[in-house]
Amino acid sequence: MGDFEDLSKRCRGLGGGGLAGFLADERISALGWPEDVVEQWLYWFAGWSSFHADYGHVDLTSIEWHDELIPSESFLTMPTGPSDGDLLDENAENAEHRLESRKHLGIPAYWDSYGTWMRRPLLIDRAALFPAWNGLQVIEGRTRVGILRGLVQRGRSVAPEHAAWVAQTR
Repeated sequence: MGDFEDLSKRCRGLGGGGLAGFLADERISALGWPEDVVEQWLYWFAGWSSFHADYGHVDLTSIEWHDELIPSESFLTMPTGPSDGDLLDENAENAEHRLESRKHLGIPAYWDSYGTWMRRPLLIDRAALFPAWNGLQVIEGRTRVGILRGLVQRGRSVAPEHAAWVAQTR
């Protein structure tokens, strides 16, 4: 991830080319990742210290992504990286506020209509992090997953499954 930190900062800067410039870099295109994944993880968070701590050891060239439907129940106990381990619960406790603060984006109305998020979160097969681990872990979308947990805890209806990008080793 550290390899992309400078590129991310440069592309996000004035006249840096933005996401299109970031995606055009041969190191990014060589990964073969979906644009949505690149944007959510590498473009915005290549310099995020907690991501370096949790995922800096992962060989990104060995990761492939799949669009999958994950049962709601799986998200209720799914962890995130250890450096932000309490963030999912914090977002669940503040789910209504997190939704309200995104009203201008239409997110609360989308949850009310469809019982899920507008944009897929990023998950990783934990065996890609450490071979002895199993299950899935939230990389990005910790607010989305926290909101889902909070809504379920409050007895609100949610969709039985939710779309997510899932990373696995090749």
